[in-house]
Amino acid sequence: MIERDGQLLKIRPEIAKAKVEASTLSLESFQNSTLRPISKFQNELILAVFNNYIIRYKNVFHKLGTEEKLNYIENTVKKDSKFKNLIRGIYMGHFSIEEYIFYSEHSSEINKRIINLTKERLQSQLHYFEKQNA
Repeated sequence: MIERDGQLLKIRPEIAKAKVEASTLSLESFQNSTLRPISKFQNELILAVFNNYIIRYKNVFHKLGTEEKLNYIENTVKKDSKFKNLIRGIYMGHFSIEEYIFYSEHSSEINKRIINLTKERLQSQLHYFEKQNA
């Protein structure tokens, strides 16, 4: 188990802006030291999963304007239970045992953070989905 945890932590990218200070709250610290690096590491997979979602729902996404696309992403990430569970699994599969224990104690708040990180990541890379449709 310890070997797995060490390997998981080793492959995570460092994010300069995601500083963790001694005064940082535990949930914010978890977001910056765990969720953000996982989000960055899993970026291509998250994009591919959402692109597959677009295709599965008949490419309606590509007929929308920019503001509507941003709303579509937000609604999908926040309201589609299957999609939310898939996204959570993408993150949770990269938790160490210690991180999972912390997650299980604060799952409701951490799930909100995972969903918000994913929403922001997808919305900030809107151009990716336009390239996929070209």
